[in-house]
Order: sequence, then C-alpha cells, then structure tokens
Amino acid sequence: MTATDTLTQAIGTPRSRIEGREKVTGEARYAYEYQADNVAYAEPVQAWIARGEIRSLDATETLAHAGVIAVIWNDNVPKLADDADGELALFQSRRVAYRGQYVAAVVAETPESAREGARLLRIEYDDEPHDVILREDHPKLYTPEKVNPSFPAELEKGDVDGALASASASVDVTYRTPAFHNNPMEPHATMALWQGGDLLLYDSNQGAPAHRDAIAKVFDLPTERVRVISPHVGGGFGSKGTPRPQAILAAIAARVVERPVKVAVTRQQMFAVTGYRTPTIQRMRLAADAHGRLTAISHEVVEQTSTLKEFAEQTAVVTRVMYAAPNRLTTHKLARLDVPTPSWMRAPGECPGMFALESAMDELAIACGIDPIELRVRNDAQVDPEDGETPFSSRNLVGCLREGAQRFGWADRDPAPGARRDGRWLVGTGVAASTYPAYRRAAEASARAEADGSFVVRVGAADIGTGARTALTQIAADALHTSTERVHVEIGDSALPKAGVAGGSMGTASWGTAVVRACEALRARLEAGELPAEAHADTSEEIEQQKKLARHGFGAQFAEVRVDSDSGEVRVPRLLGVFAVGRIINPKTARSQFIGGMTMGMGMALHEESVMDREFGDYLNRDLAQYHVPSAADVVNIEAAWLDEDDPELNPMGSKGIGEIGIVGTAAAIANAVHHATGKRVRELPIRLDRLIDAT
Repeated sequence: MTATDTLTQAIGTPRSRIEGREKVTGEARYAYEYQADNVAYAEPVQAWIARGEIRSLDATETLAHAGVIAVIWNDNVPKLADDADGELALFQSRRVAYRGQYVAAVVAETPESAREGARLLRIEYDDEPHDVILREDHPKLYTPEKVNPSFPAELEKGDVDGALASASASVDVTYRTPAFHNNPMEPHATMALWQGGDLLLYDSNQGAPAHRDAIAKVFDLPTERVRVISPHVGGGFGSKGTPRPQAILAAIAARVVERPVKVAVTRQQMFAVTGYRTPTIQRMRLAADAHGRLTAISHEVVEQTSTLKEFAEQTAVVTRVMYAAPNRLTTHKLARLDVPTPSWMRAPGECPGMFALESAMDELAIACGIDPIELRVRNDAQVDPEDGETPFSSRNLVGCLREGAQRFGWADRDPAPGARRDGRWLVGTGVAASTYPAYRRAAEASARAEADGSFVVRVGAADIGTGARTALTQIAADALHTSTERVHVEIGDSALPKAGVAGGSMGTASWGTAVVRACEALRARLEAGELPAEAHADTSEEIEQQKKLARHGFGAQFAEVRVDSDSGEVRVPRLLGVFAVGRIINPKTARSQFIGGMTMGMGMALHEESVMDREFGDYLNRDLAQYHVPSAADVVNIEAAWLDEDDPELNPMGSKGIGEIGIVGTAAAIANAVHHATGKRVRELPIRLDRLIDAT
C-alpha cells in the first residue's frame, strides 16, 4: 500500500454529509443525550427583577420536595476564579445585573423534580430602577477602546462635513435594527462529571478546545484537567462560540452533589442567557460628485452592552472595506444597560452594518439618478479604502454584481418606484452588496496512516451542522492523494490537536490548512518507507508569516418583493445571491450555507424582532411563536451561485469562508426592493405592516 496510489479530486465535488445517516437515524449523540450512572439534573432559577440585589432566599419548601438534592446560590456556591467572565461567575454575588440572570439552581433526581423545586424557591429582592432602552442621546454613551475583535472604535480621514456641504448629491439618514436572538435547533446543553478532580463536559458548542480553555479559567484549573466533548452540534450561529452559563452551572452542581449533572437550556431561557445581537442605531451620511463617485462616507453607530462586561459589535467596520471615498468617518458608541450581554450572532458587525450602508447606497443612487448597480461599480475600491495602499488578495464585487444582474434580469427593470403592479400587489426589485472577511487562525492537526490503507485525521474542529466534517475529509483526501472513503476525520473533542472555533467563517480555512500540512508531512514519511506513520502540524508560524493583504469574500444579493397595496404584507418570491469566495470545497453543502444565510437575512428584514419591555426590563419574546423566523412558505425561489475565483494568497485550498456572507446584504436588498415597489423607505427593521403603512 502507498498513500499516493489513487489520485482524486475530492475538493469541488458535491458530497452529502458523511454523518448524515447517523443524524437521520438518531445514532448521532448530542450533549444532553450522553448517559452516566447516577446522573442528577439542575434547573436554573432566573431573576425576575432587572436590577438590584437578593435580600433573602428560603429553600424550605424546595428541599422538602420529593427528589430535590440541593439548592445552590450565593451562600453555598463554590468559589470561582476572581477574574471569571461576568456572565459565567455564577452566584458569586447577590447582585442582579439583568432580568433572567441565573441567581440560583435546584438539583434533583429528575428534571421534573428540579423544575418543581425551582418553582417552590422563595427569593426576595431589593429592587432598583433599571435602564434598558437604547437611544442615540443616551447619557451613558461612551466610545469603547476597541470593537470586536480588535478594531479601532473610531477612524477618521479627511473632512466629511466639508465634502457633504459641497456634494452634488448626498444622503443623511438613520437606520435602526432591533435585538435579534440566536435560536439554533439544539438549545444549549451540558452534562458535567468530576473525576478525581478533573472535569469532563459533554457540551453543545462551536469549539471544544476553546471552551475547555475558558471553562478551566473559570474554575482556576490547568487546561489539561478539563476535557470537553461535542462531536455533534445542532446549530450555533455564534451563540455557542463561547461558554454559556449552563456549562458552568452543570460543573458547579456536579461538584456540589458529587454526581454527574445535566443542564438543558429551555427555548424560553435562551432569550436571556445565550446571547443576542445588539440593537443598533446607525446614522449614514454619503456624499457624491456629479458623476456619482463618493466624496465622503460616514457611518456612526450606537449600540448597547451590559453592566457585566463589554461587548462591542463591529458594525461600522464593514464600511471601511466596501467603497472608495477620500473623506471617511466610522464611529461606535456603547451604553451599558441593565440587560444581558450581547454576543456573537451570524456575521456580527457585517450583518447590521451592511443593512445601513447598502440601504444608504440605494438612497444615494436615487439622489444621483444612477442605477444602483452602476453606483456600486463606480465606487468599487481597488485597494483597502482606509489606508489607500493595501491590495486585496482578490476582489470580485463587480463580477458578482454583473453576473447577478444578468441572472436576475436586471436590465428589464424600470427604476421608477411603484411602476409595476400585479392586481393588488405592488412589485419591486432591489440589490445590495455583501462581504465578509476571509480570516484564518493558527491550528494544529495530526494525520496517521494505518496498515490497512486507511487514514485517520484528527483536529479539534467543530461541525455545527455546516458540513465541516465532510469538507475536512475532502481536503484530507486530496492532500493524501487518496479517496474520501479511506479517510476518517475525528473532531469535536478538546483532547484532539488544538484548533479554533467554528466562527468568523474561518473554520475550514484554519482547520483545513492544518490538515493539509499534517497530510503533507505524513506523505513525506510514507514516501520514506514508514508505515504505520503519523505526522503533526502546527500552522502558527505559517499564519504569522502570511503577506499583508486585505482578504475578503464579496457578493451581490438580488430580491424581488410583492407588497399588498391594502395591508402592506410583504412577500419575497425571488432571492438570488452571487458570491466570489475563492474555491468552493463542497458545492452541495456550500449551497446550503448560502441559502441558509439568505433565508436568515429574509428573517432579519421581515420577521425577527426581540421586543424590550420597558416596565419589567426584559425581552418579551419567549418562543418561536413570539419570535418569528421564515418558514418554508416564506421561501419561494431562492438561488445561490458563485464565480470561479482563483486566489493563491488565502490558504492551501484557496477557499474563503462561506458561513456568514449569505446573510450579509439580504435585508438591504429586500428593503430596497420594498422601496422600489412602493416608493416608501422603511429604515427600521423588521419591515412590519405598520411601519410600511406609516413610511413616507
């Protein structure tokens, strides 16, 4: 046997998910489904005030209830690390930072006993006035030192006000997006076991090694004494990118009762403790000359964070990438409110930021009397717009716009708003650009050749339903010059070679690079005659030495909408996305990623909205009956296509991330189409019936 006896082209071939059969037959086990002897169950108790302090807790009735083992709160909780994350430092203080925060837990023999025990718990609070409403003139607004992950909060170049004053055409408008909550199909869940002082967790997350490190820090343990296992994950969208309170609660409870403990977050609890996208208020100012070329671009953002920790979504950063203009301003301001801490949600920053930017570009196109595609083409940047010199590794925004226009039939469009009508339906079309960074992080991987001709590739990656396991198998097969059937990829365990999370659309690029390097090293050993043989790779040095280039994927989103002229009901009969994202590893799962993102973007435009209750200081939504997401009936004809893009400056596969770019720009394309259909501009999402009827 040799490793090079069968040349294949696995990359670029459409493949069904390798673990598909396990999932549809129920063989694939998720975090809460793992079994352990003598397991107990913990039910969190959530604060019903939005700000204040626990005065007293009476557990008499709870402890008398059949099956209840323990009540855990501030008086008896084990001490956690002093520098533990504010959202994870469970019960370390009697202070309440937001309504819904975990303030106690009941551990019992069954989930039912734990839940009833929690209901019987008597907690009295010293309530304080709360502050939960974000507004642009909020007195607590401040400029953070940086926005995620490490961008400057403010950048200014030239004279924006001067350019606006002398512009041939300009817009100065404000857009608003509500809070959005992550709702993966599998809610967050953990089973924790202490084994001789070591902590083992079966957990639903987007990266076992990263969670291992963060949880070890909370318990002040060496990382080698914590292990996290999560081979299958039912979605995350960013909400499982960092540990959530349920993982810490499971570990605390397991330590207190000295038994394995399971914790499952309910759909209702997810609206408080598993993260959400901050609401935004975005002022956009654009100025153009007589030829439609931008002379100024300004994007000023107001967002919220919590009193527990700072989370600064990088909403205006996308404007630093998209269009050339000599005068530029991007700013972020935060208000610390009595709310849960915002967190990662699909395309953080780019998603809300591009709604504002691409809506404003549509408004500017109308002000200039220029086709919106042509306006974007005229202002396409040839180098990084901020420093004016860093080249892009590849940039095919114009190609996406041109290809999409042809596929969508844009040339037949009458630019006049309200020009098309089909009975009671007003019909319109809209376009928006999309982009997402092509990140890559250091990772480790190993590859082993077995005597039977098979290979085992190991990397601490995560498959959250994206098809990562299958893509890595294809990458490894090509790197080993063998077939995918001979390759077995192991992921989802912090005991595997260390790798980053499935987030930032950088999983495949980061893990894939490590897999390729490990497989290349293994091939060298096999060619030297070793068998069995094993090789390990660490891409830290390779990542550090990569060229300074602007690396981004680009795309163009097209939408057709129909608006009921009487009720304002909006339907979306057509969505088209065309993307330039390097080499596509698996066309079958890539298409799913694109249309999944676009569908989520439709939800952002028309359905999703977390509503804050001013009086009680909490989001009113509690389930998917109150938090609307698109159903099959909402998605009529949605297509995704991509350009062939050869970019050797990315990674050994030539790929860019595709997990998030699909959602970017979709909401703006739909909003622009609604304006084209009706002549009414809705600048606050979602585009509800009342907002559309009230719009001018």
